[in-house]
Amino acid sequence: MARPPSPARPGPSRVAVVGAGMVGLSTAWFLQERGVSVTVYERKGVASGSSWGNAGWLTPGLATPLPEPAVLTYGVRAVLSPSSPVYVPPSANPSLLRFLTGFARNSTAPRWLRAMRALVPINSLSLSSFDTLAEGGVQAETVEAKSFLAAYRTAEERRVLLEELEQIHAAGQSMEFDVLDGDEARGTEPSLSDEIGAAIRLHGQRYIDPGHFVHALADAVRARGGEIRERTEITEVRDASSGVTVLTGDGGSGSFDVVVLATGAWLGRHARKFGVRSVVQAGRGYSFSVPVEQVPADPVYFPAQRVACTPLGDRLRVAGMMEFRKPEAPLDARRIKAIAEAARPLLRGADLDARQDEWVGSRPCTTDGLPLIGATRSPRVFAAGGHGMWGITLGPATGRLLAETIVTGERPPQLAPFDPLR
Repeated sequence: MARPPSPARPGPSRVAVVGAGMVGLSTAWFLQERGVSVTVYERKGVASGSSWGNAGWLTPGLATPLPEPAVLTYGVRAVLSPSSPVYVPPSANPSLLRFLTGFARNSTAPRWLRAMRALVPINSLSLSSFDTLAEGGVQAETVEAKSFLAAYRTAEERRVLLEELEQIHAAGQSMEFDVLDGDEARGTEPSLSDEIGAAIRLHGQRYIDPGHFVHALADAVRARGGEIRERTEITEVRDASSGVTVLTGDGGSGSFDVVVLATGAWLGRHARKFGVRSVVQAGRGYSFSVPVEQVPADPVYFPAQRVACTPLGDRLRVAGMMEFRKPEAPLDARRIKAIAEAARPLLRGADLDARQDEWVGSRPCTTDGLPLIGATRSPRVFAAGGHGMWGITLGPATGRLLAETIVTGERPPQLAPFDPLR
């Protein structure tokens, strides 16, 4: 049984949340904790965006800014190759070129370190926020990863992550890990092939089945009296001193004290009207699941190939790619094949040709690698998005802090670097 919401503090009584992914539903749930009535609008279905098919990692220790110096080492030729882990189509439009210019400008060591320091406070709330959801009745587990492995062919390849872990520590975020050779890595995880010659075992991380978790979160919001209106497109958000009106594609409307825009890669569609000028670009990720002779006990990451593997039931979810394209673009089978071929020599007993659940989802990326969380130019319209690869990890912490902001009128210090108007 979920515990009843606590009485509301002075503030809004009716809030609309646009978007039923991890970020939007977490915001709705934490608003309910504070006694607020919520209505969630979703243009498709619960978890239909980037929440469903991602790797499901709860890894605050690795939640780092996406623009990093290593990205610049790919070079133009690499990012134009369909098999590259980071892919930019040669026919990039002006909006994408603007994003890439800003992204490159932020891919320097000093800017990465500054952004990393901004993420440390919200990262520290990540796992405890999942615990709060569980204690409040959300019927989905988070699994402790006892041997979360980052595996490499060589010790030289591993050096990149070791240096990044040093920088993460320098930014104020702790991460415990062990350095393993290939035999030690295979002793820990027999599904690794003989190609693996070095690894890092990370401690203190978790993982989930993201689709199942987000649907359980939606069930919890409904059980507390919240309404979730699926397959309902928001066509306009109108702000007035008396409140905010949302207009829907079916001709309907609703009036609220506050509206939260948690629409992922589509955030700019409505937020731009309220002064949010930051470009939110779709960084599309792909995944599929395969049978494995011995499913890994815990997640396995191949950083050099940027391929993430997560055990889900009797299959292994294999995910990867950062493809900068329009979020509505169809799945490109070449990306799926590229991920499979990158993983093939590194996994033992995985039938990478027996793929199921092939999927593409659009992560909402910003040029500085930091999310957009907080009030817009209107004190009645809030943004919650732009988390890049970390919307699952940071979704509940985002909802927790944003609900506090909306109800109390005071912005927690953890949100200061994420001003949507920056």
